Amino acid sequence: MAVDYAKKKAPKRKPPPKRKKSVAAKPRAGAKKNHSGGSPLPRVIMAIIILVAFVALLVWLKSKNTEQAVQSQPGAAQVNEEPLPEPPQEQWQYIDELENKEVEVDVPERAESHPRVIQCGSFRSESDAEAMRAQIAFIGLEAQIRATEGTSGLWHRVVLGPFENQRAAQSTNHQLQRGGMHGCQIWNWTFD
Repeated sequence: MAVDYAKKKAPKRKPPPKRKKSVAAKPRAGAKKNHSGGSPLPRVIMAIIILVAFVALLVWLKSKNTEQAVQSQPGAAQVNEEPLPEPPQEQWQYIDELENKEVEVDVPERAESHPRVIQCGSFRSESDAEAMRAQIAFIGLEAQIRATEGTSGLWHRVVLGPFENQRAAQSTNHQLQRGGMHGCQIWNWTFD
C-alpha cells in the first residue's frame, strides 16, 4: 500500500506557555513618578544662587590675600644697606697645569696588510664561469677566471682582484651586493 507523505498533516504542537512579567518591570506601589513636565524655574533660581555664592567667595579670598600682602611689606622695607663685600679672585690651578702638560700617546704599529681577492663562484664547467663573469661585467667590474686543479678534478674559479687591503676588497664586495651578487667572499691572496 502506497503512502502519500506530501499531503500528510503535521502533528499538532502545544502552544508555548505565557511568560510572566518580571518583578522589576512592575511598578511599586510606594514609588514616586518623575515629573518631567514641571517648570524649570526652581532649578534656574538654585543655579543662580550657587553661582553668586561662588563669585562672592572668590572676591572675599582675593581681598584677604591683598590685606596680608600689604601687612607684610612694611617688614620687607627694613633692608640692610651695608654693601656686600666683593668676591675674592679665584685662582684655578688646573689652567696652568694644562698649558704646560704634554701628553704621550702610544700608537701601535699596524699589522702588515695582506693582498685580498674576492671569489664569487667556483664551477666545474667553464661556460658557467663565463656566465658569472658576464654578470659581474654588467655591474661594471672586471673578473678573471682561474682554472684550479683540486682533489676532485678541475675547477673554474671566478675571482676579482687582487686588492691592496681589506677595505678596498669590502668596497668592491658592497658594489657587487648592490648589483645583486650576494655570494662573493673575501680571501687572502696566495699567489697561485
